[in-house]
Amino acid sequence: MMEINEDLKNSTQVAYISMEIGIDSNIPTYSGGLGVLSGDTVRAAADLELPMVGLCLCYSSGYFYQFFNEFGEQKEREIEWNFFYEFEKVEKPIKIKIENKEVLVSAWLYRVIGQSGHILPIYLLTTDIEGNEDWMKKMTGSLYDSTSRWNRIVQEMILGIGGLKLLNSLGFNNIKTYHLNEGHGSFSIVELYNMLKGDLDKVREKVVFTTHTPVPAGHDRFNKDLVNKVFEDRMPSQIRKIADDKGQFNMTFLGMGLSRYRNGVAKKHGQISQKMFPQYEVDSITNGIHLPFWVSQPFQRIFDKKWPNWKAKPSILQNAIELDDLDIFDAHIENKFNLISYQKGHSWNLLDEELITIGFARRFATYKRATLIFHDIDRLGKICQDKIQFIFAGKAHPKDTMGKDYIKKIHESSEYVYDNYGVKIVMMENYNMDLAHMMVSGCDVWLNTPNRYREASGTSGMKAALNGVLNFSVQDGWWLEGFRMNSMAGWAIGPNDSNPDDPGVSNSWEIDSNALYETLENEIIPTYLNHDEWLFKSKNAISLAAFFNTNRMMKDYAKKAYKLKKQKPWKFMS
Repeated sequence: MMEINEDLKNSTQVAYISMEIGIDSNIPTYSGGLGVLSGDTVRAAADLELPMVGLCLCYSSGYFYQFFNEFGEQKEREIEWNFFYEFEKVEKPIKIKIENKEVLVSAWLYRVIGQSGHILPIYLLTTDIEGNEDWMKKMTGSLYDSTSRWNRIVQEMILGIGGLKLLNSLGFNNIKTYHLNEGHGSFSIVELYNMLKGDLDKVREKVVFTTHTPVPAGHDRFNKDLVNKVFEDRMPSQIRKIADDKGQFNMTFLGMGLSRYRNGVAKKHGQISQKMFPQYEVDSITNGIHLPFWVSQPFQRIFDKKWPNWKAKPSILQNAIELDDLDIFDAHIENKFNLISYQKGHSWNLLDEELITIGFARRFATYKRATLIFHDIDRLGKICQDKIQFIFAGKAHPKDTMGKDYIKKIHESSEYVYDNYGVKIVMMENYNMDLAHMMVSGCDVWLNTPNRYREASGTSGMKAALNGVLNFSVQDGWWLEGFRMNSMAGWAIGPNDSNPDDPGVSNSWEIDSNALYETLENEIIPTYLNHDEWLFKSKNAISLAAFFNTNRMMKDYAKKAYKLKKQKPWKFMS
């Protein structure tokens, strides 16, 4: 195995710790937005030559493969992935104690290569190695293992404690910042506490924490008896006190309580997080996307021709209004045909290239309100007849029965509107990054309907805008900023002034669905028929990528969170 060289190890100052990192569509180390964003994060860090190493778990069974039965119900199958052929194995495992057992932890190495050739190593931790008992080998098998809370806490111990032990054993001895991407990695603080001989100030000086969810249920809590069981007497009392949440062990409390910098992932999300955790100071760094990864080939050709250096200086996309209308039209039509051609091979209900195609694809959590558009299904059918079609995709967590019910309702609604109005609605199976690439570039309109101020960011809309697709969204997360930045880049659904502590009438399905239908009928359809106006809005959408990109985002992290010194001319400073 070709080792990471000593110079790279010695210069590495940031460890990025995330439960999921979407490094490739076919590598099962992600489930949704958090993992996809993490993948974009490390790609941008490699482009900017940031001195970073990544830590994640290796999931040989992945999240799950999704398919639907004849009733539109989600079913799951385990994925099998053999890392042996794609990755390099760390030869010498480390040991961590779980309950009264020593567990061996090794890792697979994946190299992210930046545009200049800079290498950013990611270590995917695994217990599926020789020397462990069979039950130990399964600890890192499934992402967000839903079989028990014991499995979940053990995975987070492996990520946090095992991750730091592994880095130390490999010779990453100069890390100044441990970036906890959500609370899943907060047990790394326990290992830091031991490394720094219980000095909480020194621990705090080494940690930064990013929270990604304004939904209380999204913050991991463990019963204190479970913590006692897996740690026995190895959990310091000072750590317990900081993590205490009415008798439970709160991973977000631990991460925030012992970090020097904390942030949400959009301006509004930062404000919401500050109200959720008033005992801590919470900043915000608005998310972005990795433009070279998410741009479709037709649009990349346009950008390369117009601005050869656009990937290194994405701010130049603010001049997207200068792009040629015919080039934009041709590029979008190519993307749309690619999407519909793929859909025709994966669905019985064949979409029509001539109709307005509205896309909705994200995790099927209930607060995202995937079924809002069906609130008045007959009104929807009448508006869309012979004009609009829909394509949905997304997974519900295997234990989320309400999310699964939403998927089934889409199936039932699609049959109703097709039988009564001829409106086509398709639900694509097994949403992943490959399908996301096609959808965010091939749809005409990107729909997003969450309860206000429950969507932290929502980066899929940024990917759509990059490819000239118009957003049609509740003003929340990134779109609250994006729509205010350029209201010609799409449309807003309903009011934007709800109180996040008491959403009340502003999150009414009646009000929001009525606003949605009115905009569809009175603005989106007429605009689509006016090709010049539609292309003008598409170019305004593209211009948003000048800000909503991970190049800008990682420069913000480097300066505000990592505090990298200017002794070395890293690209983020240029």
